[in-house]
Amino acid sequence: MLEFTDLKISDRDLFRKYLGDYPFKTYEYSFTTLYLWREFCKIQHVVYKDALIIRKTERKSERRGCSCFMPPVGYRPEELREIVDELHRMSKCNKMGCLFRDVEAPFLDTLRKIYGSRVVAREDKGNFDYIYESKKLATLSGRKLHAKKNHYNKFVKTYEHEVKDILEPGVIADCIDFSQAWHDARGDSSEQLVAEIKGIRDVLNHAEFLGVKGIAVYVDGHIAGFTLGEQVSKEMAVIHVEKADAACKGIYAFINRVFVDRYFRNVKYINREEDLGIEGLRRAKASYYPVRLEKKCIVDLS
Repeated sequence: MLEFTDLKISDRDLFRKYLGDYPFKTYEYSFTTLYLWREFCKIQHVVYKDALIIRKTERKSERRGCSCFMPPVGYRPEELREIVDELHRMSKCNKMGCLFRDVEAPFLDTLRKIYGSRVVAREDKGNFDYIYESKKLATLSGRKLHAKKNHYNKFVKTYEHEVKDILEPGVIADCIDFSQAWHDARGDSSEQLVAEIKGIRDVLNHAEFLGVKGIAVYVDGHIAGFTLGEQVSKEMAVIHVEKADAACKGIYAFINRVFVDRYFRNVKYINREEDLGIEGLRRAKASYYPVRLEKKCIVDLS
């Protein structure tokens, strides 16, 4: 039986070794992503046959609530069948909810070449990633984004504001305090939101070590929002966190544009993660007109 260990901040270099130049089109394998959600999803890992294996045990919810593996990373092609057979055996033995989640098309195609009709796959639609052109987000140009540009201009004209990098003195502490206040104001004590706020705090406290970028926006001298992201490959950056005081009209459009323009303008695509099947999130993400939804599947073997 493989012995999995809980994810720790000290595992960053191991993951970077396996991820290399980040060959994925979705955000799931980013070490920052996994570290942020390590407690809610009980992220564990093991190296087996020189491949990195990640296991999630996600909390119960309507959409989730199962243990699963992410597709192995760094495997030798001739050993993939042996690896998958072992994971499949473990999945059945431990009555896991499914074999693999977060499966992109190339790995699914590889499994079908090996296992043929034994592969049972279904699209995980609430888990599709929203992919945008960075230049569009950095400029809000074009007719489709005209309303967003109006929101941006409204914020700029209405509020005395200042933008600070998260590594400037005192900003991380302000962001931690703001994220907790944002959570408290919602009155939502769900495990997922509580875990998210703790994960945000942990990422902020290790921001420089993790290599994440971020800005905080101050209105009348008080923090009113912040965002965190990172460049994971030559072509893609991921926005991990975006929290703001919605009472400041246009602040989300402002944060979105300024952050991308400042740090990711020369990256081709921006990944703003999934909508979790939540209608409000779906509308908000769709309103920026993604160039595509990057599909992910749930996969089992019959």
